Amino acid sequence: MKAYISIDYTGRKKLNKEIIALGMALGSANVEQHIFVDKNPLEEGQESELMHKALQEIDTCNFLILECSHLNVTSCIEAGYAKAKRKPIVYLQNESATISPVLSGISNFHIFYSSPKDLFDQMSEFLKNILPQK
Repeated sequence: MKAYISIDYTGRKKLNKEIIALGMALGSANVEQHIFVDKNPLEEGQESELMHKALQEIDTCNFLILECSHLNVTSCIEAGYAKAKRKPIVYLQNESATISPVLSGISNFHIFYSSPKDLFDQMSEFLKNILPQK
């Protein structure tokens, strides 16, 4: 099982603790995570190639996790593509951030968290309830 994590390049640094908590929850459920922004630096003039690469990576994943505490256009494109490919979408957001009605509306699951620990707890419970049991 593999999850594509969509997160804004600039928001990534602000959400380091949350991404660690998310990774721990995914790892404990044996879900491989792919954080595109961590593996593909944003370089001017390479935007088209990066988007093509991102969409190819989404094709290899079982579901998409949208971290929407810091909205960006790239996540909107990734979410639309995943939806068109019938991939489940999990919407994550800090409860103090402004909700994205469109991204929330196309998502299959929603987690609103208050802290990294709360995110870990909710994601762990979600994965336990949604993933096939061995």
